[in-house]
Amino acid sequence: MTSLRYRRAPLLALVAVLLFPPAAEAQDPVDPVTTVAATPDRPSYDVSLRADADGSHWTGRETVSFRNASRTPLRSVDVRLWGNGTDGCGSPDAPSPVRVSGVVGGTPRPLTVGCTALRIDLPAPLPRGARASVSFDLAITVPDRVHRFGRDGAHRYLGNALPLLAVRDAGGRHLDPDVGFGESFHTLAGDFRVVLDHPDALLVPATGTTTRRTGAPGRTVSTSVAHGVRDFAWAAGPFRSRTVTTPGGVRLHAYWTATTSAEGVAVDLRDAAGSVDAFGKRFGRYPGGELDLVMSDALDDFGSMEFPGLVLLWTEPEGSAVVHEIAHQWFYGVVGNDQYTAPWLDESFAQYANQSYYGDDTTGCWEDQGEWPSDTAALTRTMGYYADGHRSEYVRVVYGRGACALHDLERVLGGPAMAAMLRGYVRDHWLGVATTADFKRAAQAATARDLGPFWAEHRIG
Repeated sequence: MTSLRYRRAPLLALVAVLLFPPAAEAQDPVDPVTTVAATPDRPSYDVSLRADADGSHWTGRETVSFRNASRTPLRSVDVRLWGNGTDGCGSPDAPSPVRVSGVVGGTPRPLTVGCTALRIDLPAPLPRGARASVSFDLAITVPDRVHRFGRDGAHRYLGNALPLLAVRDAGGRHLDPDVGFGESFHTLAGDFRVVLDHPDALLVPATGTTTRRTGAPGRTVSTSVAHGVRDFAWAAGPFRSRTVTTPGGVRLHAYWTATTSAEGVAVDLRDAAGSVDAFGKRFGRYPGGELDLVMSDALDDFGSMEFPGLVLLWTEPEGSAVVHEIAHQWFYGVVGNDQYTAPWLDESFAQYANQSYYGDDTTGCWEDQGEWPSDTAALTRTMGYYADGHRSEYVRVVYGRGACALHDLERVLGGPAMAAMLRGYVRDHWLGVATTADFKRAAQAATARDLGPFWAEHRIG
């Protein structure tokens, strides 16, 4: 999510958004499953949606096919409707923003976890290695709020709007709640083909590579295809736009609102071009080929937000958190993590990459952090911990201490060894899912020094 390097915008506004969102609903209990491999894997999403006149309502159908990677027969799948995380089950007068009906390929159960989880029982147990699919009608209403899934004026933002398959592994079914700040998401990389039928007046930036054709009179059909991504997001509105290609060959499509600062757009494009190439050299070439930057001066209610191949940016004359969000294309996008269980594995790493890109002086940053905010604080705490009475620790620990821990590790290993270790860590978990234990093993393999005391000092359990 948003970067602590908000030298371009007031930090207090960001902290208020992260620390004082609406309270989250408690998670429903889930049944454990006896499996080790993360499943269902190799998902393929085929979606076709039609927008109304201003992009506030989208209706159509979604089909998702998947494979059972587990030795245990798969008897059901769970679909996450993350777009309902803030509004929950709604009311008769104001239903949930994301609604599913007409399920084919299985039998749906009642929605759970604040109407963000839909279990679909399969007609027969799916054996290991076999594929199946489910499909359903989908209706999306963009909420009337400035948010990553919301609207501002004539512009619509559809982050976390598309239903996705949940993960189950040795830890069971991952049906964690949306706690209202940060991220709770955990998905496996898959392929998307999303067809969006919309009015000509709306530009529609989206994840993946997009082609456009003329539709019915006054309408355009945009088809976006993305491979090896964990989510799909789009926006719609009368954006202004520009495309540039970085020296490294990545196409950057910039979209911004009429009121967004021209200076901020220029700064974002400059920093985006520099960082996407720099991170490609450091961590492995950016896999998407193109990246959409969606900029607005009205998105300060939630800051900025990363999605695969698309970032939403709160842009002011000095720019935005674009470098931090682009770093997330590697740490969350390429190297996945369970964002509810281990938020530090993407936020701390993105903040470390952001500070490294700008050449921040981080010497002594660990000491500069002062005392831990509590005896229970640790870098490896879950989002559940922060939601349960520790919200004030989230920014300070995950962004501040997490990035400092990685800078400290670089000083222990040495710059070249740290760079080689991180590049190998990314390579070894390319489009997979990494854990804290995976990272600790990679770091320990890069030095003969026992890192046990380092992990203890930095509370990396």
